[in-house]
Amino acid sequence: MRLYNTLTHTISEFEPLDGKIVKMYACGPTVYDYAHIGHLRKYIGDDILRRTLEREWEVKHVMNITDVGHLTSDADYGEDKMEKGAKKFGKTVLEVARLFEDDFLKSIALVNVLKPTVIARATEHIEDQVALIEELVSKGFTYKTPQAIYFNVAKFPDYTKLSRQDLDDKIVGARQEVVVDSQKKNAADFALWFFTTGKFANHVLRWDSPWGEGFPGWHIECSAMAMRYLGPTIDIHTGGVDHISVHHTNEIAQSECATGQEFVRFFIHHEFLRVDGEKMSKSLGNIYTVKDLKDKGFSPLAFRYLTFQTHYRAEMNFTWEALEAATNALTKIYEAVSVFTEIHKDADIEYERDFFEALGQDLNMPKALSILWDLLRTPKVALSHKAATIREMDKVLGLDIFENAKLMNIIPPRVLKLAEDRDFLRHNRQYTQADHLRNRIEKMGYVVKDELIEGKKKKTIIVKKI
Repeated sequence: MRLYNTLTHTISEFEPLDGKIVKMYACGPTVYDYAHIGHLRKYIGDDILRRTLEREWEVKHVMNITDVGHLTSDADYGEDKMEKGAKKFGKTVLEVARLFEDDFLKSIALVNVLKPTVIARATEHIEDQVALIEELVSKGFTYKTPQAIYFNVAKFPDYTKLSRQDLDDKIVGARQEVVVDSQKKNAADFALWFFTTGKFANHVLRWDSPWGEGFPGWHIECSAMAMRYLGPTIDIHTGGVDHISVHHTNEIAQSECATGQEFVRFFIHHEFLRVDGEKMSKSLGNIYTVKDLKDKGFSPLAFRYLTFQTHYRAEMNFTWEALEAATNALTKIYEAVSVFTEIHKDADIEYERDFFEALGQDLNMPKALSILWDLLRTPKVALSHKAATIREMDKVLGLDIFENAKLMNIIPPRVLKLAEDRDFLRHNRQYTQADHLRNRIEKMGYVVKDELIEGKKKKTIIVKKI
């Protein structure tokens, strides 16, 4: 298993530190709004990583839920995202947190992302965060201002080892309108604990601490919860590329200063998803959720399949046309598998090897998909061996291939009768009425296809919409 490690900027051989269990931490959502397909792409990528690792090792997968402390900037300025969400939706902060946590978990389940071993809410781990801050305070890595307890980045010489930025050029947010605590010693210093004073005087969520009433910063929660469940050194930490310069850089600093040990061995970062070549934004109206996909008649699994066509370290461009093509491709896979009548006990050695070798080369999903298609098309492998091989592949792909293939041949009598009536109308050149019946069939969840042989209509086939 070889993975690209952002820490080293190289693809390196991966093995868990203890040789048996992979300790994997995934940055989870800030639950102040609905999860969108850009989020889903990242968690599908995590899922492929986990499923691939689980072929050889046990994986302890921890994911946080951020329900406090994340400001509208990833650095320390702006409004608290949770309170912003509460105002937007007319609910309490905790009502918003639970609403969108539930939405997130349902969304990732719809795209077949395995549930993490541990889901850790920041608000339920305040003691862990306070204890970690106390350790940093006792070792002299912090200082106090009227607004917060800050981590002093100057005390950690390796602060930029992940981002590889020049610290002198690392201006918070790189924006003119940033207003920071005037008593901060360095622009890159970050808050570990905010006091309920000044702009946060009315902050809803607050706890007592040795330094005064307040609430934790965003960065400290991940370190505290990761180490609570996985220990001081994690094998793999995942996140988006936007986490490299601030969030993950800060996690490393505070964790390694507290423990004196390496915090993360491999950092895996996923690239962004764009829509029609544009960054997702409310002003463009191009922020889509899994519900939006379903409302347009698409299966969430078609989106999962679509993400496989772009490597996780490359930007992905989402279009409705691409999702339509992915749907058609997935339908063809289900149709091809629907004719399998038995599954051999053994997979085809060469195709299974090639597929998992592709995954072992930094999760090369586009290549893995091409191997699946080669297997489906080749006449050299018996159908029962194809079935056994695809069963193994789908343990990672997570496309429910055999379950959906079974549905391809189960057509309700009512749908069959409508298709028969449509054929009669077409035969009598009553095309408008025939198209009307086609539309009725599609609304019932099925697609009518007219199979052609040498340009002549042979038969009508009906398949369940994916």
